[in-house]
Amino acid sequence: MAHIDLSQVSYRLGDGRVLLDQVSFHIGDGSKTALIGPNGGGKTTLLRLISGELTPDEGTIGIGGELAVMHQSIGRVSAGKSIRQLLASASAPDVRTAAERLLALETEMIHQPSETSQLAYAQSLADWNDVGGYLEEALWNECCMAALGEPFQAVEHRSAGTLSGGEQKRLVLEALLRGEAPLLLLDEPDNFLDVPAKGWLEDRLLETAKTILMVSHDRELLSRCAQRIITLEDRNCWVHGGSFAEYPAARHARNLRQEELLRRWSEERDRIRVMVRTLREQAGMSDAMASRYHAAETRLRHFEEAGPPPAPPRLQAVTMRLGGGRTGIRALTCERLELPGLIAPFDLELFYGQRLAVLGANGTGKSRFLDLVAHGGTDPERSEHSPADSDLWSGSCRLGARVVPGFFAQTYERTTLDGGGSLIDIMERECSMPRGPATSALRRYELERQAEQPFDSLSGGQKARFQLLLVELSGATMLVLDEPTGNLDLVSAQALEDGLAAFVGTVVAVTHDRWFARSFSRFLVFEADGTVREALVPTWDVSKGRRVAS
Repeated sequence: MAHIDLSQVSYRLGDGRVLLDQVSFHIGDGSKTALIGPNGGGKTTLLRLISGELTPDEGTIGIGGELAVMHQSIGRVSAGKSIRQLLASASAPDVRTAAERLLALETEMIHQPSETSQLAYAQSLADWNDVGGYLEEALWNECCMAALGEPFQAVEHRSAGTLSGGEQKRLVLEALLRGEAPLLLLDEPDNFLDVPAKGWLEDRLLETAKTILMVSHDRELLSRCAQRIITLEDRNCWVHGGSFAEYPAARHARNLRQEELLRRWSEERDRIRVMVRTLREQAGMSDAMASRYHAAETRLRHFEEAGPPPAPPRLQAVTMRLGGGRTGIRALTCERLELPGLIAPFDLELFYGQRLAVLGANGTGKSRFLDLVAHGGTDPERSEHSPADSDLWSGSCRLGARVVPGFFAQTYERTTLDGGGSLIDIMERECSMPRGPATSALRRYELERQAEQPFDSLSGGQKARFQLLLVELSGATMLVLDEPTGNLDLVSAQALEDGLAAFVGTVVAVTHDRWFARSFSRFLVFEADGTVREALVPTWDVSKGRRVAS
């Protein structure tokens, strides 16, 4: 029976800080369990401990059945890696090792052919057969046909970087869900997937008999697929045995119980202390009371040595102050805007204060459109691009009077963030902000402890929060957001929604987050055939609980 058992698992970071402390839980056969918690709280590290990539400092981890892993990094640009290597990375360790050996010897045969390399290559082919490599290739062929519409042999040597993040994710998910491993660890499986692909993933998770532990912040996916929820916080965890719909009430009730137990413990300790003081005074006046005094003193010592019950977890308090400001009535105007080969000409008029969600499948030009808006449109006085570059676009895309765009980039690829230094240094460089105010701002985003860390050392969610903080401090009157909730934990995603509700200005956001899209008032749909149309409201696929563009 496939299962995962953790008992009293602890793990310390390289600097000695305790990240996980006495974590214990059981995941039974066939369970679909979600692992949630604050960004940077140790979820990915915990998956790496379970997979054997890391070794716990204390405790034991028991695995029943073969285990396969999807890493969080899948979906980002895979420079220098082929589609064959991408698929091999999701295979069993012996298959992965044989695939790496085979590729290395193939390369050697091409560049430095010799009798020795020929013999080694022949042996690597035999090893590949012994580990079931050719059966694996048959599986990869099915995956490529399902995800890319092409056979494996036609694409195996193609760079994985030519695939979108969503295509990379879908390809590896196909391999894992079709593979033989009965246990899957999925770290952010929904990231980079568009709405149809998210629906596909949810359907497959519900259908499969595999035992799955997944890290996800997608509230729709959690609502539909999670049967149990493990919350990792304050270095430990607690298990909610029900659905995501019941989770908020269960969490609140648990915190109230913990507060009550802690209050009762404090009251009992105070009562025993008073009794000890009273008996001490009485023992000073009567030897007959001495034994009672010593017994009470012993009882107090044992009580305090046992310690109090766990305190309720410190609740996250992310506060985003997205101020904004008044602009002209027309915040954005597009006339016959076209991205040749990608988007057919369309018109758009967006007014001050409106919230526009840009929807559509991966690869339909949404991010390209957002990048154009974020860099000032096609106005030569405001754009970093030249409007004469007709191969980039045609038509016009103009920002209104006093519109200052603040851009959140999906991949966090900004040269100013890669310029070195800590978060404090970046804030001083980008925002001319002294250390004191910068530290206070980081505290509001739950990033104070990372103030001296470089940007690249942050978790995905911490990077997202920091970039949102820079947008807040930029003085933007129009927020241009490309998948802002993709890596945010549940509390941070809600904080963003609250911040947008209070924002004085216009918002344009590309999103595949169906829960997040509820807060928008207009919807621009980029179709696969290149047409762009506006939808008045999104509609629900009631039978599956999913929202799609109308």
